[in-house]
Amino acid sequence: MANVTVIGAQWGDEGKGKIIDWLSNRAEMVVRFQGGNNAGHTIVVGEKTYKLSLLPSGVVQGKRSIIGNGVVVDPWSLLEEIAKAGAAGLAVTPDILVLAENAVLVLPLHRELDALREEAASQKLGTTKRGIGPAYEDKVGRRAIRAIDLKDPASLPGKIERLLAHHNVLRKGFGAAEVDAGALLAALNGIAPSIAPYIGSSWRELDAARKAGKRVLFEGAQAVLLDIDHGTYPFVTSSNTVAGQAAAGAGVSPRAIGTVLGIVKSYTTRVGEGPFPTELKDATGEKLGERGHEFGTVTGRKRRCGWFDAVLVRQTCITGGVDGIALTKLDVLDGFDEIRVCTGYELDGQHFDYLPADANIQARLVPVYETLEGWKDTTAGARSWADLPANAIKYVRRVEELIGAPVALLSTSPDRDDTIMVSDPFVDR
Repeated sequence: MANVTVIGAQWGDEGKGKIIDWLSNRAEMVVRFQGGNNAGHTIVVGEKTYKLSLLPSGVVQGKRSIIGNGVVVDPWSLLEEIAKAGAAGLAVTPDILVLAENAVLVLPLHRELDALREEAASQKLGTTKRGIGPAYEDKVGRRAIRAIDLKDPASLPGKIERLLAHHNVLRKGFGAAEVDAGALLAALNGIAPSIAPYIGSSWRELDAARKAGKRVLFEGAQAVLLDIDHGTYPFVTSSNTVAGQAAAGAGVSPRAIGTVLGIVKSYTTRVGEGPFPTELKDATGEKLGERGHEFGTVTGRKRRCGWFDAVLVRQTCITGGVDGIALTKLDVLDGFDEIRVCTGYELDGQHFDYLPADANIQARLVPVYETLEGWKDTTAGARSWADLPANAIKYVRRVEELIGAPVALLSTSPDRDDTIMVSDPFVDR
């Protein structure tokens, strides 16, 4: 199938926005399949910069864009984002955007519970406090309010009653005031007319696209190391971020997700708490952060920085189902005399060639490095292999060897056009 699924293959912030935007120019439909507005994509087109959270990147291209059922959607944030997109010149109309009717809504009570838990916790998880986790909990608990419920106001009071029977008990334990059912009902009825035109049957649209032979781009948020099952638990997000989730989170056959492209930064970063074996708490780490402008798109939080960890990426390529990678931010490594790559870990005399699942072990791992010669010439803006310094090419080839996956795309700046295509994800596999 001529479809592509894009996932992050580290801890997020790998530059997915640019790559997805670049690919969406060649797709006919773009689908977001998990997460919420706790993650963001930054897309640079010429002089304009777009910051998207809930909106699929296809809206920048004016392509049919779907928010799938695997996404939890804050309807107020969605309308705010649509308005900002409009102010930036993007017309996000119901002709462009579809919100899956079976997508779960993130409500104010979810955001409040998220904050209450994080503030009370002795071990911080680094949540964005946007209510994503509590919304997924309600989904699994079968008490969530879904998008389609906004079209059935008569059913809302009973569903709110069931929801608050759970939440008001929790809030009492935190010493917080109970949620007023009438106020929540009024808020939902108030926003329903603005959201309703976007609500539709996403799986039917995708089935029609399949039958018509259209190219579909499935867009993931966060990254494999934040996956609820395969990430550095408990410092993870509340959804599955691997490629397999694209099928469940969009309503398509697993065979329909096509080629899986993992987005990989040329070094490693992480936002918030959790283990990070190659983290650099020195001048080199600061240099990587400054040159890479490492601040979160959604939260603005400073990212922790370190050398490239080939052990982690080799593992995420396996668990994430990656066929090839897009290597981003190569230009940030320009000018380093030496560049180090983690090829394994040591702990108490034992060698590890993978990341163990035990969180206590993860926190104590000592990286084993291989040192490569850096390059003085710039890679910024390169659009062909001939534009790259020899040592930069050697670095890319060594990364391929260590992670066991080929580089399909190479990004050398935030600009959409500064991209080297090695193989076409929509065609080559």
